[in-house]
Amino acid sequence: MSNFTIQIIDKLLLLPGLLIGLSAHEFAHAYVAFKLGDDSQRFQGRLTLNPIKHIDPLGFLLLMLLGYGWAKPVMVNSRRFKNLRRDDTLVAIAGPIANLILAIIFTISMGLTVLIITRAGGYNQTSEIIMKILERAILINLVLMVFNLIPLPPLDGHQILGNIVGTPLWNFYYKYADILRIALTFIIILGGTRYIISPIVGNIYNFLINLMQNILLMVL
Repeated sequence: MSNFTIQIIDKLLLLPGLLIGLSAHEFAHAYVAFKLGDDSQRFQGRLTLNPIKHIDPLGFLLLMLLGYGWAKPVMVNSRRFKNLRRDDTLVAIAGPIANLILAIIFTISMGLTVLIITRAGGYNQTSEIIMKILERAILINLVLMVFNLIPLPPLDGHQILGNIVGTPLWNFYYKYADILRIALTFIIILGGTRYIISPIVGNIYNFLINLMQNILLMVL
């Protein structure tokens, strides 16, 4: 099997977790905004888990090819919020939390799959594919969570930190917004984010897998 074929297969195995992760992330932003009073989310068609409503074609293509892209951002009308600072923070953090919940769900699914496979007599080609899809789904959702918590615009982390710190930091973000966006782009292009994201993602992933394995040992 050629390297190109292996890469294509790897991308296909990544696809389910990526589509679910991006859709859930943006849906969570929209849903929390809606519950906090921003009914524009209903008219924008963002109160759905349908990937078509959340995926940006170019951003998704780049994400699959280069490992960096974007989904359609949820446009929030913060004037509808009763408590701007609190509600804006809740909307921003909803996306990363959704990805963490999905990572946990996929870990549980992996554990149940291992349990079923073990009791069915062992692995086969189908079960191995399912395990690989679940493994990548856990990882991609952890990556989406951690990456979006980086406190640089336009990521969720800058909304969260800005609301926590207040006016001085918002003034800094506003003044240097273009520079910070360019800096983030260069950090991504040069692979700098992997040094920030990989250790955190790796530790959380290992924790979830070890927890799942310890539970399986008690069950089996």
